[in-house]
Amino acid sequence: MALPKDIKWVTFDVYGTLIDWETGVYEAFEAEAKRTGFALPDKNSLIDLFLKHQEEIKSGSYELYAEVLRRIALKVAEDIEWDLEPSRTNFLPDSVIRWKPFREANAALDRIAKKYQVGLVVNIDDKLLVASRRHIRSDFDIVVTAQQVRSYKPETAHFTETARRIGGKKGWVHVGSSYYYDVAPALKAKLPTVWVNRKKEKIEPKAKKPDLEVKNLRELADKLKA
Repeated sequence: MALPKDIKWVTFDVYGTLIDWETGVYEAFEAEAKRTGFALPDKNSLIDLFLKHQEEIKSGSYELYAEVLRRIALKVAEDIEWDLEPSRTNFLPDSVIRWKPFREANAALDRIAKKYQVGLVVNIDDKLLVASRRHIRSDFDIVVTAQQVRSYKPETAHFTETARRIGGKKGWVHVGSSYYYDVAPALKAKLPTVWVNRKKEKIEPKAKKPDLEVKNLRELADKLKA
């Protein structure tokens, strides 16, 4: 696995790659459940339910990610038999501003942004991304959101729009932590792709491998000689 030598652009997904969304989501559910004295299942079980419903909802007609989060909150609550009022589901989109970056993310981004043009290619709406960017020091040369393309990865509209804005795919590398939402569709779009595999996940034997796999962004910065 190797990346091209003439890299000019490095784009990133945000959630799971730069921002620890799983901890943020669980803490949001935990705080809201505490208000009613409800005991949540463990973090891994809740996140599995979140991912299941997110995939179902995103595969339907496009709607803002804030609404996706509200719908996920209700679906998860039903699964765990928590009597959550629909009027209370704003707790989840409201929590995005408190989702924190991974420990190494800002320092690694600083290094990479000094050497390459950098961008965000992300499955979220513009308003919620603004909340997350308060935690990220770097400026970005391009930002493509789900709201702008009215589509969610793994559909390839994000990558088509990014290619249009930067003038093609030459010299462009995409970085993501989700094989399903980022690595697979980026490879399908014939982009050099980096998988930030923080959880040491395994892919199916016949699945296409990324061009590079790293355990965190510090390792990526080292590999990019940034």
